[in-house]
Amino acid sequence: MEESAVTIPARTPELLGQTVVVIGGSAGIGLETAKRARTEGAELVLVGRDPGRLKRAAEELGAQRTEAFDATDPAALATFFQDLQGPIDHVMVTAGGPSYGPLLEMSATEVRDAISDHAVLELEVARNAVGRVRPGGSLVFMGGTGARRVSRGLGAASAATNALPSFTASLALELAPVRVNLIAAGFVDTPLSASLLGDRIEERRAELRATLPIGRVVGAADVAALAIHLMVNTALTGATYDIDGGQQFVS
Repeated sequence: MEESAVTIPARTPELLGQTVVVIGGSAGIGLETAKRARTEGAELVLVGRDPGRLKRAAEELGAQRTEAFDATDPAALATFFQDLQGPIDHVMVTAGGPSYGPLLEMSATEVRDAISDHAVLELEVARNAVGRVRPGGSLVFMGGTGARRVSRGLGAASAATNALPSFTASLALELAPVRVNLIAAGFVDTPLSASLLGDRIEERRAELRATLPIGRVVGAADVAALAIHLMVNTALTGATYDIDGGQQFVS
């Protein structure tokens, strides 16, 4: 007796008909997220500081629109959102990052900036997203796991890192039904990481492969996959999602 063939229906792209804005979308995690969103059928709006790199990314992905500006400039950010044509569905923000250094070696201004810069960027994006992001859409922010443990060299970075989860949860309540989530990453193998470590990058990769429970280095594509899941799964809001391959447990 012949077995009948099983027909597997074609999968519908999960972001089909939706618009995704990626702030920091011309390189690294932002670019990988944009690629994955495009694969899932999304229209893209890419934001970055470098016009040339942004143009190349837009041409590669067929982005609907690009804007080159510094996302930490509140006026420029507000103008960008005001000029958007039509509603959007998701905003991914990879811009910004922690500032390291012993507290006693930092000025009052440096401490203030280190603690507030990332949170203020999240706040300004959230403020400008009101009325622009469709209900059920999402804001996805980036944080980290590396500075959770207090040490002399981390300084204000630990305070800033540990503040972001509660800040994200508060925004989720205020922006509902728009969802807000935070990705906390450890070391991610990106061109930026390579440029920061220079000749030490291969040593760092080998160290992580030997010590991480997953047995490999976390890449930008891993973080992008999580970001897309947070956009697609409408039950997720107000939470922080770690993606460091177990780095915080073995460091």
